[in-house]
Amino acid sequence: MNDLEALVRLCPPPNTEMQINWNGVEATLGMPLPDDYKALAGRYGPGNFCDYLTLYHPHGPTEYVNLAGPMPARIRAQLRTDYDRGTHPVPYDPDHLFACGVTGNGEYLFWITDPVTDSSRWRIAVNEARGPRWFTYDGTITSFLVSVLTGETRVPQFPQSLLDVPPAFTPSHPVLLKPQRYDRLASAPVDTAAVRAWARENGYDVPSRGRVPPEILRAWDNAHCH
Repeated sequence: MNDLEALVRLCPPPNTEMQINWNGVEATLGMPLPDDYKALAGRYGPGNFCDYLTLYHPHGPTEYVNLAGPMPARIRAQLRTDYDRGTHPVPYDPDHLFACGVTGNGEYLFWITDPVTDSSRWRIAVNEARGPRWFTYDGTITSFLVSVLTGETRVPQFPQSLLDVPPAFTPSHPVLLKPQRYDRLASAPVDTAAVRAWARENGYDVPSRGRVPPEILRAWDNAHCH
């Protein structure tokens, strides 16, 4: 049983497999992507694991969770500033760090893209949202998920309560494009990972898991629908 089969057994995905133009995605990014990630992204689509771990996806519904969107470049630029100034310890050259996911608490998951031309050898790194710690996993993003969600690997930055409930995958929902009154949106599905990422970028104190406070949802709605 390979890693994706183990993940599917552990955490069932949506029924429909997604078709993705990988040639176009890789051309946009200017680099090859790991085969395991492409299989994972196609099998699951955009969404989050355990209401906490969100992998960036080519069909991510907002720029905050889209693999080919602006977030990886923004994050790398910040890492470059920290690296050059010595503000925070960055254990790898930022040019070899490509953000591929985010947690509800604001940690980022990175591919260590070394060597850049052989994505089968890329490893995984996790930073600390408001601290200096980094964690490195010697394996693919799929094996990382399996190891974390089975409890075999403990990432110090992740909450101890992560596996208090059985692992589950929650698909992302499309962002509403037409302006609507907020009271009509109260029961509408939203991509909580995108909301949390937007809230942190705009100075809101948002919990890492569970219900997003209504005032933050209201601010998100005002920012995106008006």
